[in-house]
Amino acid sequence: MEIKSRFSVSARRMGRSIIRELLKLANKPEIISFAGGLPCPGTFPAEELSDICTDILKNKSHVSLQYSATEGLSELRELLIVFLQDHGLSVSNDELLVTTASQQSLDLLGKIFIDRGDTVIVESPSYLGAISAFKAYGVRFTTIDMDDEGLMTVDLKRVLAELKKSAGGPAEYYQNMPKFIYTVPDFQNPSGVTMSLQRRLELLELAEEYDLLIIEDVPYRWLRYEGKEVPLISALDKGRRVINLFTFSKILSPGIRLGWVTAAEMIIDKLVQAKQSTDLCTSAFSQAIAAEYMKRGLLDRGIEANINFYREKLAVMIGALEKYMPRLPGLKWIMPEGGLFLWIMLPRNMDADDMFKKAIDHNVAYVIGSAFFPNGGGHNTIRLNFSYPSDEEIVEGIRRLAALIKEQV
Repeated sequence: MEIKSRFSVSARRMGRSIIRELLKLANKPEIISFAGGLPCPGTFPAEELSDICTDILKNKSHVSLQYSATEGLSELRELLIVFLQDHGLSVSNDELLVTTASQQSLDLLGKIFIDRGDTVIVESPSYLGAISAFKAYGVRFTTIDMDDEGLMTVDLKRVLAELKKSAGGPAEYYQNMPKFIYTVPDFQNPSGVTMSLQRRLELLELAEEYDLLIIEDVPYRWLRYEGKEVPLISALDKGRRVINLFTFSKILSPGIRLGWVTAAEMIIDKLVQAKQSTDLCTSAFSQAIAAEYMKRGLLDRGIEANINFYREKLAVMIGALEKYMPRLPGLKWIMPEGGLFLWIMLPRNMDADDMFKKAIDHNVAYVIGSAFFPNGGGHNTIRLNFSYPSDEEIVEGIRRLAALIKEQV
């Protein structure tokens, strides 16, 4: 029976995650993998969650095992509002939606904003999960390069001015201009760069000038190891044009599949409608676990423990890079102030895509940087994860990778 021709246009645009496919190749015990973005299982509060689950099932099973409102459990939403307020962002109950983690948030935003042929603006490089989610809706990407202060607003200003010339009058403007600007401003995935305060202000100014929405995705924001915290773009926003994506995956556990979105009330209302046809509601059991975890004061304590743990792992990787990497023109890496990733730029004549199979032969794996460039490029870049491997694996893995790079000279 013919199947392929029956798929929808959206389904035909889909593809398997490059990272997930690379992980399959690296799934051998002898391979040291820097490829995934996995938190260390040692950071999962298993004992505390065991006690919380027992308590919930004993005393709140009528809520935790039932459907919840699409917007999320009231108790969790109230706790999240307080949490955000403590971190400089004030939102109301009608401006927050609990989701089945950030990937669902990205998909829902694509569903409510993107028509086939629409344009969105992303950083270059950008988060692969967002690229995949938006691509399914037939989007065209306009990419803006980054430097060590984040998205280059000078380039963005020039691009927006050009786009406006052909955007048409008031009736066509919002259909022809980019639907939104997507950014990961804190310890960006994959580059590790943090957008400076000045760039955040400039980005907001441009969004206001051209009346654009900003999607601010901050999965790693709470994992800062050094440097001064920079305000959320949404905290600087007076016009409610910033949509924020948050997740518990990096500060509690990815296994509970829980995140939340904050945005203007009209946007949240439309996201609720989209979510109702997707999964009705997020798991009430997961929500109840997170709410109780926060009520017991464990979230802030867990974040602090994770910061101390991952700071040391990053230091181990930096030390290994400095010890083993050859001193080659064009070979450099970005020193992230937080997050889970380190970005390496190889000399321009080296191709990390071609080198990947050789890396597997050397029993070490990474993510090819080109996967994060929706319009092509980045073939001399590599993303490394330092949160999951042990310290010993980090040192030995970097030694193997360095030896491979030396062989390419």
